[in-house]
Amino acid sequence: MTEDWIIQTNDLVKKYGEHVALDSVNISVKTGATGLLGPNGAGKSTLLKTILGLIALTSGGGKVLGHDIATEGAKIRQRIGYMPEYDCLTPDMPAIDQVRYSGELLGMNPFAATQRAHEVLEYVGLKDQRYRQISTYSTGMEQSAKLACALIHDPDLLICDEPTNGLDARSRTFMLDTLFQVVKQGGRSIIMSSHLMDDVERICDRMLMIHKGQVIAQGRIEDLKAIDREIEIFVWGGASKLEEKLNDMGQSVRRTGRVMRITRVDDSTYGTIIEAAAKTGVQIRKMQDYEPSLEDLFIVIMDRLGYTVKSSSDLLESTTPAMDNAANQGRQIA
Repeated sequence: MTEDWIIQTNDLVKKYGEHVALDSVNISVKTGATGLLGPNGAGKSTLLKTILGLIALTSGGGKVLGHDIATEGAKIRQRIGYMPEYDCLTPDMPAIDQVRYSGELLGMNPFAATQRAHEVLEYVGLKDQRYRQISTYSTGMEQSAKLACALIHDPDLLICDEPTNGLDARSRTFMLDTLFQVVKQGGRSIIMSSHLMDDVERICDRMLMIHKGQVIAQGRIEDLKAIDREIEIFVWGGASKLEEKLNDMGQSVRRTGRVMRITRVDDSTYGTIIEAAAKTGVQIRKMQDYEPSLEDLFIVIMDRLGYTVKSSSDLLESTTPAMDNAANQGRQIA
C-alpha cells in the first residue's frame, strides 16, 4: 500500500450463510473524499463494517491506513472516526458526557477527552446544548452529536453512513457544510455513504458504486461522467419530427418536451444535428454540451447492466432482477 491509498481490498468476500453480502470486492480508495453509492441492500453498510474490522471476513483481505483488516481492527478503529446510520447514542446521557466517553473508549485520558469534547461539540454547532440529555435532541442534533463522537480523537479517516438521513433542509445543509469543512479545511479523508446523490456530489470528488455486493464503478466522478457525453438542444416546434429524423440518422436521443439530449459520438454529431434540423425545418434555439449529474451517471451505468431505471429514486427504493452478464459488465465499467 502506498501513501496515496488509504484503503485497498483484495477479493473481499463476506457471506451470511448462503447469502453473499460482498462478492470479491476489490477497491482502492485514495486520500480525500469518496462517496459510497448503491441501492438499499447493496452491501454498503457491510463494506463499512468490514473496513472497520467489526465483522469477520469469509475470505480475501485488505488494508486500511496500512493496517490489516482481518487482524488489526483495533488499530484501524483508533485512527478512524465512524458515524453510523443506526442509533448509537445513550438517551439519558448529556451530550458532553457521551462525546467524552467516546474519546475514553478510544484510549484518551479523561481530562483530554473532556477538553476535546467541548471543542468538537462547538464545531458541530452544539455548544449551547452540550449539557442537555440526548433524549431531548432533535434528529439533526443527534446526527451532529454522532459526528462529534466520530471526531473527538482527530481521526485520519472519517466514515459517515447516511449522515443526512432524516434531516430537514436546514439541518441537512448544516451537516453538509460541516462535513465540507472537515474535508476541505481540516484536511481529513472521508468516506460518505448516502442514497442522496446531491449530497455525495457536494462533498466528494471520487465515488465507489456497488450493487448486490459487487463493485460496478469506482474512480473520479468527473472521469466517470465521461462515460456518455451528450449534446443538449432546445427546439421550437416540430420536436417530434426532429427526434424521429435524428433516430433515422442513427443518433441516440433522450427527449423531454422541447429539450433533447443526443449522445455525442465525436465532433461530427454537431453537424448531424444541424443537418437533421435543416431537413425537418425545425428551429434549434440553443445547443450546448450537457454536463451530466451524478444521477445521470447512475442511470447510465445501471442501464448498461440491464436494469430498467427511470430515476435514482426508483432504483434506491427497489431493485430489479439483473441480467446474467451484469457482473462482467460491471467490472468492465469499473
